[in-house]
Amino acid sequence: MKLAIDAMGGDHAPQAVVEGAEKALTQYQDLEIVLFGNEDQIKQYSKGMNRLTVIHTDEVISSDDSPVRAVRRKKNSSMVRAVQEVKNGNADACISAGNTGAYMTAGLLVVGRIKGIERPALSPMLPTLGGEGFLLLDVGANMDAKPTHLVQYAVMGSIYMQKVRNISTPRVGLLNVGTEAGKGNDLTKQVYQQLQDQDLPVDFVGNVEARDLLNGAADVVVCDGFSGNLVLKSIEGTALSMFSLLKDELTSSFKNKLAAGVLKPSFKQIKQKLDYAEYGGAGLFGLRSPVIKAHGSSDSQGIFSAIRQAKTMHEEKVVDLITSEIK
Repeated sequence: MKLAIDAMGGDHAPQAVVEGAEKALTQYQDLEIVLFGNEDQIKQYSKGMNRLTVIHTDEVISSDDSPVRAVRRKKNSSMVRAVQEVKNGNADACISAGNTGAYMTAGLLVVGRIKGIERPALSPMLPTLGGEGFLLLDVGANMDAKPTHLVQYAVMGSIYMQKVRNISTPRVGLLNVGTEAGKGNDLTKQVYQQLQDQDLPVDFVGNVEARDLLNGAADVVVCDGFSGNLVLKSIEGTALSMFSLLKDELTSSFKNKLAAGVLKPSFKQIKQKLDYAEYGGAGLFGLRSPVIKAHGSSDSQGIFSAIRQAKTMHEEKVVDLITSEIK
């Protein structure tokens, strides 16, 4: 497999990207990686490994750039060049931790949608208390969704969880304000009826509430991009606030510091369960090739997990399976 990566995207680029890429090359002997970005900066952190190619680019899409304008005007940026590498057939998948809006725009304009997919979905894996995680579709690619969009999200998400997360029959839930069938707005009521169709290749378990997501209420949760983005940011913010409160409390006195020392292994396990870096990136489902958006604050482990995710999607032919199912 050959993978194209935007080396200049993310808060810790290019160091985290280079280190994550070289870690993946060490583990996967059948992997080739092309890094796009400032060659001088990249080589400061690179060990010069085999199967790693650096292609110099002199433009970078920043977090402040307008997505459409940036993609159209900065054609020699590391992000656009990485996506173009997939479009040209020179790479099987691409990854970036940069500007989310620009990356989604580049994926749509350059790679293109699968025929029959009305709207793509930005879909991260989020943690659960049991450690299995769940897939949330959509978290911002499509703010104003139609019922058919969410039904397609359910099909794509189910295929992904089967092939990448090895769940034989993924449970698909519809994010709603209550579990009863009649709850919600017009959108969720229509989606609920359509997901009950016995001919759909999904195991629909009904409505799920946001408070139950971390308890593993479903393996795949579908919603419009507006609601999904609120859920995503709420989970991230709550986790950060919780760890901050624990840190302050456990360092507030000598007695608490002693207790923290004893409980440190347990806290470490909890943090690992809630760490996005272990789950990879957010797939832009519905495109003709795997396009993975890594978290903006990804460290080398986060980049490695995104690479592992892209590799698995390619090997399991997730895009081909989605294409076939939509047809």
